[in-house]
Amino acid sequence: MVDVGDKAPDFTLPDQDGNEVSLKSFSAKWVVLYFYPKDNTSGCTKEAIDFTALKKDFEALGAVILGVSPDSPERHRGFIEKHGLGITLLSDEGKNVMKAYGAWGIKKNYGKETEGVIRSTFLISPDGEVKEVWRKVKVRVKRKSGEVKHAEIVLERLKTLQQDV
Repeated sequence: MVDVGDKAPDFTLPDQDGNEVSLKSFSAKWVVLYFYPKDNTSGCTKEAIDFTALKKDFEALGAVILGVSPDSPERHRGFIEKHGLGITLLSDEGKNVMKAYGAWGIKKNYGKETEGVIRSTFLISPDGEVKEVWRKVKVRVKRKSGEVKHAEIVLERLKTLQQDV
């Protein structure tokens, strides 16, 4: 299981267009790597839309957003087109990358244990170090000040990390 301070495991996965995408190809950028269960489900759609809405803010900070699920590249392409998404989605049909990051495993749903994707986000620095990890992510978090989107939390953490450098 990958944790803060670890070197992020490299990988190569196909994107929504079938192009091979490797983590090492983003060595000069921050990477927001988020794992989600399934295209076109309520929480996953909200999360993808939230990251798309903040894409320019992330890019202004030198970051790229990569979403990963077990769905096929074709399904990702349909998901992107249906919801007007502007982020890169990667297909991990073999679940090897998810397992390497600890984003695949046993989870409880209504008291029943099943194996599946554990919604997780990793913030990776340009030198490949994992700087922040969120596990069992809630796409929207209710706070006294109102609802906060997970994508906003990730963006704020990226800003903080860059100020600390």
